[in-house]
Amino acid sequence: MHLPVDLLDDDALVRTVTGVDANALVHAAGLTRVGPLGSLDPAAGHLLWRLHVDVAIRLADILVPRMPDGGRIVLIGSRASAGVPGRSQYGASKAALVPMARAWAQELLHRRITVNVVAPGTTDTPMLRDPARSANPPKVPPMGRYIRPAEVAALTAFLLGPEADAITGQQIMICGGSSL
Repeated sequence: MHLPVDLLDDDALVRTVTGVDANALVHAAGLTRVGPLGSLDPAAGHLLWRLHVDVAIRLADILVPRMPDGGRIVLIGSRASAGVPGRSQYGASKAALVPMARAWAQELLHRRITVNVVAPGTTDTPMLRDPARSANPPKVPPMGRYIRPAEVAALTAFLLGPEADAITGQQIMICGGSSL
């Protein structure tokens, strides 16, 4: 099920998902702002935190109580969570997903609901070509190409399926060698 909603409009978000019964939750919001230390924009950091962390919390808090046992949660993080120069605010907001997912995984073990983070490296999406990144352009992973969205989708689909029933509380990188 796909429900369009402005994730940053809390009232609209609550109206849209209240009453929805879901077997799974995938939070795949992506927005980046770049800048080196000394010129960071506090408003940008707040926006990134709201979208990547607060929205994930809000969605899970509403949906998980009604989720059936054996459900799935996948949060789309980023390889930048390990630290990338010029992307500290973005990386910090994505890094926060990892301990959050691990805590939720522990809380939901008794219900067999798995919680994982898929953390792609530089992925060939429209965000990659955002003009706001011009001062800090993306780097091609060591394998010589950007990560394909289909690769992220395939791993996410695997984690949503029965074959991943015993994988929980993990961050799985798809980074093309960037984490080596």
